[in-house]
Amino acid sequence: MADALRAAGCVFAEEEALLLLEHAVSPDELADCVRRRVAGLPLEYILGWAEFDGHRMAVRPGVFVPRRRTELLVRLAAGLMSGEGNLLKGVFPADSTFAGAAAVQGSLRSASFDGVVVDLCCGSGAVGAALARRFPRAELHAVDIDSVAVECARSNVEAVGGHVHTGDLFDALPCSLRSRVHILAVNAPYVPTEAIKTMPPEARVHEPLLSLDGGTDGLDFHRRVAAGAKDWLAPHGCVLIETSEQQAGGTAALMAATGLSVTTVRSEDLDATVVVGSAHK
Repeated sequence: MADALRAAGCVFAEEEALLLLEHAVSPDELADCVRRRVAGLPLEYILGWAEFDGHRMAVRPGVFVPRRRTELLVRLAAGLMSGEGNLLKGVFPADSTFAGAAAVQGSLRSASFDGVVVDLCCGSGAVGAALARRFPRAELHAVDIDSVAVECARSNVEAVGGHVHTGDLFDALPCSLRSRVHILAVNAPYVPTEAIKTMPPEARVHEPLLSLDGGTDGLDFHRRVAAGAKDWLAPHGCVLIETSEQQAGGTAALMAATGLSVTTVRSEDLDATVVVGSAHK
């Protein structure tokens, strides 16, 4: 089985074989799982879950599969949630790398945060669910425009006491959250349209285009998030946007133009970049 997976291009063939053995309840089901994986179906769709931030998050076909790089978004948000007063003050130096922002690890010691967290463009809801597991007193809201993603997100978000809303970005949020959001975590599509054809087949063939395509420069959603964020952030609340290393400057400029104080954090280990903006009001 591992040989068949390896021949199909699966880099971690042995690990995948063990997971499929664990998943299948009969030889026939196992053979079908291997056939679908060899044909290119993402492993997570076959298993029905993706490992993220130390937990198995429910995933189904047609929903964006959470990546390990997005754990940086969770770690940074958790670090801010564990702070006191100004959520950004003293946590990150300018142009920090994740190695230089070790203060966020303090989040693992605290469960006292009871503010509002919004997981925007939530997909499976993995980011919001991960934060709610760390901070069970948080008021969690997750949003996605795609009905398939919303149904999947309910499996993960409602299990930790959160709420899931269907709609286009901020339009989906209850009006009662305006000026009350302490953490706005965003993993919106940021792949430039022309770059989608260079993505691995697992993503560009099987995952919804809606979850990948960020427009001509990949920043279409970041423009809209930056334009609307301040109306929803609580005093000293923060918006965190996952982006690419190449696009980070553009994402940061969009946020700074709205009056947010901006910091960019890079993790080479996760190959991840997050731009953090703090409101002053």
